[in-house]
Amino acid sequence: MVGNYAIHVFFILFSTLTGYSVASRLLDVGNAYWGALIGLLLGGGLVTLESFMQKVAVKRLFWGSFGFILGVLASGILNVIVDPLFSLNPTLFLFWKWLSLLFLSYMGLFLSLKIEMDPTILFLGRRQTEAALSSVVSNSKILDTSVIIDGRIADLCETGFLEGTYIIPQFILQELQHIADSSDSLKRARGRRGLDILHRIQKMVDIDVRIVDDDFPSIREVDSKIIALGKRLSAKVVTNDLNLNKVAELQGVRVLNINQLCNALKPVVLPGETMRVFVLKEGKESGQGIAYLDDGTMIVVDDAKRWIGKNIDVVVTSVLQTTAGRMIFTRVREEPEREREEYPAVRAN
Repeated sequence: MVGNYAIHVFFILFSTLTGYSVASRLLDVGNAYWGALIGLLLGGGLVTLESFMQKVAVKRLFWGSFGFILGVLASGILNVIVDPLFSLNPTLFLFWKWLSLLFLSYMGLFLSLKIEMDPTILFLGRRQTEAALSSVVSNSKILDTSVIIDGRIADLCETGFLEGTYIIPQFILQELQHIADSSDSLKRARGRRGLDILHRIQKMVDIDVRIVDDDFPSIREVDSKIIALGKRLSAKVVTNDLNLNKVAELQGVRVLNINQLCNALKPVVLPGETMRVFVLKEGKESGQGIAYLDDGTMIVVDDAKRWIGKNIDVVVTSVLQTTAGRMIFTRVREEPEREREEYPAVRAN
């Protein structure tokens, strides 16, 4: 940042001195200060333009420039056509030329940016276009890196529970490619898995996937870019990242968390119910055993150390629900005959 400021200051000073030098040669020394002022304004304007262009996506910059140039050309052609009408009043014709230049160049810029945002504006009626735009905005969802690599988003897309347009920013694709090119074998596998998941979603007939070039050069963190893009497009963010979830909600961006959805869909287990589990390993506390349900829910079994590696019946004593997931606390069933009659059994492998 300091280097950029130094370059900008140097360029403005250089343009000011250049303006003074050129004016002093072409005009008298007393008017050379006007050249310095023009050089200062020109240098400052170019620096401001350069800073603005860094914040604009290349695609939008291209379309805006294209429309502006078309507007200028249209103004020139129109002035040639109407020139004979103003032959008796050159002053009025000069006013007309400037007015047409400003109006047509602005309209060219405005329309080209509208077309860049939604090409269907060329083929749909006004009401249809507005309806299509509002539908895309209201139902659009931005996928972040964590939810793409996780892979469950593809299964959700196939079921049809998540509707609307799925937006993949270019900076997310770049992050996935960077992970896929990592020297670490685990990261490389996760990155390639994420790219495969995106290809799978793109091939689905009923799913609308859009790759957008919107970027925020002044923002370095990818999570912050996702939140900024969500604000710009009024879109929801689909993620598994708990921290991104909290920050986005604080900034007014709606979040769809796949982990929260999975937790909501897990079967309800009440204290007193029985289940059959496989004790996989020893727990943190003395004598505890650890088991898991098919959906990954952790089960803590008291006094089950001697049952490690075996299937046993347990009784639920309590359930702890957190934002990160759910834990079920149980004990080994001691009276199978009586408890089988009192509580319905919930089976888990």
